[in-house]
Amino acid sequence: MKKRTTKFYCTLTLLIFGLLLVGCSSNTSNVEDNASDVEEDLSSENTSDDQAEKEENNIEKEDSENEAEDESSPIDDTDNNAENNLPDKESTAVDGKTNENFKEEENNNKLDQYSSKDIEYARIWLQLGANQDIDALYVTHISAGTLLNLDDETSVSYPEDVIQLAGSRLVDGSVTYSSNGDGTINVYKVPLRWDVKIPAGEQFYKDIIENTKLVYVDPGEDDKVIQLIKKIKKQ
Repeated sequence: MKKRTTKFYCTLTLLIFGLLLVGCSSNTSNVEDNASDVEEDLSSENTSDDQAEKEENNIEKEDSENEAEDESSPIDDTDNNAENNLPDKESTAVDGKTNENFKEEENNNKLDQYSSKDIEYARIWLQLGANQDIDALYVTHISAGTLLNLDDETSVSYPEDVIQLAGSRLVDGSVTYSSNGDGTINVYKVPLRWDVKIPAGEQFYKDIIENTKLVYVDPGEDDKVIQLIKKIKKQ
């Protein structure tokens, strides 16, 4: 009887001890699982925080770069405008024309409203006229075959058409010439009024015809040319 009781208690003790071991093992497993879950949660939170912080830093960095670019843009635009406004070598010549060419064309444009003949008359008088302070510039066309001196029967005739320019007075002088059409003229040494003994003889007049002077016509100053053109009177 006593042995049986002892055996019962031993068995009960072992059973309780076994249950305790099972419970402890289960609790330990739960604790470990909970600890693992907590670590995972903490790791996830830390990762999220790191990512959020990194994204925030990136945003701040981009904002700073954008502000820096915005601040530098006016300077860049100013530099670009300055570069665009700077004249280069090509801008000083357009279609092969330099500033001097344009200036010359501008001066020529002043004369566009006048005929080439009137411009020629004015330029020749400015270059060869004895008196520049004249009231009027008289232009006379003389046809080929006309006698040099109408008052002398021994006079020879002009071999070509000529132009005679003269002022309103004898003191103003005269210029008698024929144009070659290339910027040069043939000047005849013929006076406005002959002061020779008549008859002067044919050879006297032949010498005048054979000794014309070739002269290049200077373009002169356009303003002076225009002033003289306004004084032209054709006969």
